[in-house]
Amino acid sequence: MRTANWKDYELIDTSAGERLERWGNVILIRPDPQIIWDTPKNNPMWREANARYLRSQTGGGSWQELKKVPSMWKINYGELTFQLKTMGFKHTGIFPEQAVNWDFAMKKIQASGRPVKVLNLFGYTGAATLACLKAGAEVCHVDASKGMVAWAKENAAASNLGDRPVRWLVDDCIKFVQREQRRGNTYDGIIMDPPSYGRGPNGEIWKLEEQLYPLVEMCVPILSENPLFFILNSYTTGLSPAVMEYLLNILIQKKFGGVVSSSEIGLPVTQSGLVLPCGSTAIWES
Repeated sequence: MRTANWKDYELIDTSAGERLERWGNVILIRPDPQIIWDTPKNNPMWREANARYLRSQTGGGSWQELKKVPSMWKINYGELTFQLKTMGFKHTGIFPEQAVNWDFAMKKIQASGRPVKVLNLFGYTGAATLACLKAGAEVCHVDASKGMVAWAKENAAASNLGDRPVRWLVDDCIKFVQREQRRGNTYDGIIMDPPSYGRGPNGEIWKLEEQLYPLVEMCVPILSENPLFFILNSYTTGLSPAVMEYLLNILIQKKFGGVVSSSEIGLPVTQSGLVLPCGSTAIWES
């Protein structure tokens, strides 16, 4: 289990399907279906939360504001700055457990001693993009949501990285990769954090278990001759770390050598001293 080292974020406690979290000075309670235990909510912060996300019986849900919540606030991870807000579908704009992968990418880029080009697919609000920029890489950030790409740009500006070499693209990730193949463009590192489920522009259904192999296979031709890393994330319960590791072995390690590893990533829980699993990562590295 790999865990991140945060100061501005803390997973305080977990119980009865909910997380109690501190994001800077804002305390939030959010649902998490993995939390099947019903332990005593002894921590007083359960009663001090700024807001709680309540699921609806008909799907989705909404935030119940218990105290004043800023419309937007900032937290830091090292020298990176992220702007947060309470969004629909319980999110805030970053996945704090992913910080272990930001650290990994930064170390690989800095240790390479050469110019590095990174492609961040399904780039969301740009946390991994910022980490790579900070480490000195040139980054291409792709996400289908115009709002998320705009938010990523704001995060770059907040982190004083707005002048770094980055392309911000609102595009369908699969179509973008296909075009990059035709153009002959290549990357030294690829970060991929695809959604578990979704609908395409023409209403087609996307299921990660069915689409992941062709998606990774499609990315192999756009890796450079001497690539550094390929990071693959999943929040799909049906995809174990070992399955993703197998995938990277047969598609990337077989061609480029190197090493493949996989693990659950998680967040340490202050109250219990245990770690809450928060998804899976498989990494190929040179």
